[in-house]
Amino acid sequence: MELDGRPTPAVPADGAGQAEVPETIDPRVVSAGLVGSVVEYYDFGIYGYLATVLSVVFFASGTDPTTALLATFATFAAAFVLRPLGGLIFGHLGDKLGRSRILAATILSMCVATVAIGLLPTYAAIGVGAAFLLVAARCVQGLASGGEVGGAAAYVAEKSPPRHRGFLCSTVQLGALTGALLASVTVATLNSVLTEEQLADWGWRVPFLLSLPLGLVGLWIRFRLEDSVSDEELSSGDGIAGAPAAELLRAHLPGLLRTLGLSTLLFAGYYVVYVYASTHLQRTAGFTADAAFWSTTTTLVVSCLAMPLFGHLADRWGRKPLLFGAAVAFGLLALPCFALMSASSYPLALGAQVVLGLPESALMGVVFATFAEMFPSRVRYTGIALGFNLASMAVGGTAPLICLWLLDITGNSLAPAWFLIAAAVVSAATALTLTETRGTALRTV
Repeated sequence: MELDGRPTPAVPADGAGQAEVPETIDPRVVSAGLVGSVVEYYDFGIYGYLATVLSVVFFASGTDPTTALLATFATFAAAFVLRPLGGLIFGHLGDKLGRSRILAATILSMCVATVAIGLLPTYAAIGVGAAFLLVAARCVQGLASGGEVGGAAAYVAEKSPPRHRGFLCSTVQLGALTGALLASVTVATLNSVLTEEQLADWGWRVPFLLSLPLGLVGLWIRFRLEDSVSDEELSSGDGIAGAPAAELLRAHLPGLLRTLGLSTLLFAGYYVVYVYASTHLQRTAGFTADAAFWSTTTTLVVSCLAMPLFGHLADRWGRKPLLFGAAVAFGLLALPCFALMSASSYPLALGAQVVLGLPESALMGVVFATFAEMFPSRVRYTGIALGFNLASMAVGGTAPLICLWLLDITGNSLAPAWFLIAAAVVSAATALTLTETRGTALRTV
């Protein structure tokens, strides 16, 4: 068999078993992967974009503004501590019970937690208890999100024709950016139509409550899915790992470490470029909240449009060159882009944020196909979820906090760029260790 003129092995080079290969693109597969990511990243994006408001709503009014904002970002990071645990729990269940029902459970949990945040009492109403309730809701979000994208990536990969796997898996991350874009537009709109007092009084609740209809649509789609693991496999136990996490660590540790290494820059870049940058533009460059949100929105639109192209290029040129090139681009662009984002010229700052979003879009568009091709089906959900979420815990949720801290202790507006450069070195080195897997059949064992 050949794909675009290149030979495609019927089985991987190690001789492992071959999964049944889909021959056509099923639109339901695309919607299944995309919708869960939309909900998850909408929920997480809303919190980051409203950080300055939430710091006033949930923390003592007499607190220094920087300290309150640090506390808000620390709460933002708390959810990420639990993401690896969520990946282990939902990954274990997804590898043993199938993907579809577990994916429905993750989206339900995320929706409930997000709506709960929109209903929480504030610091003015119950004091410090408000912050504790906020942390509790964020922890539920962390557990749910830990199981979401790993399962969605595994499902879409297993339901994709090999020659289009990179393109179709990019739709999972396209959902992530679409969710963040939806969050950015929602917050930007609220900033445009409400006063600061109205936003702090009740307007901040609206974006969180809007998660309810999104979650219901996602549940309806997920409940209609045909599982990517056959009923025969599930009922007989054939190809099902008894303890997926233990087997992953015993037999597939190199793949897990590569997943972690590639995800390092993905998460650092995502939360710096698409979340923290909004705060940076306001605090460092002096732009209004409205201007900062629209800059982020423009960046997200361009990144969304580019992502399917990067997935397609990974199907034609390979995973390795795209991932390595994106990491190198991040390293080279970080300093000049942050210099422009710290300047007083809004067009230059906006353009710099858009440019810095492109290598992030490339990483997001390529990694999930790469991850799925590293693991056999018996540990695929767990492998993707654990590696991906260990990186999210280390550099994802902490990225805004690290950037704000670096800026505070150095007084240098370029300090966040060095954080990105360090992450780029890790991911570039990891990309060099990859074996090219474009067009290969997924393994079952």
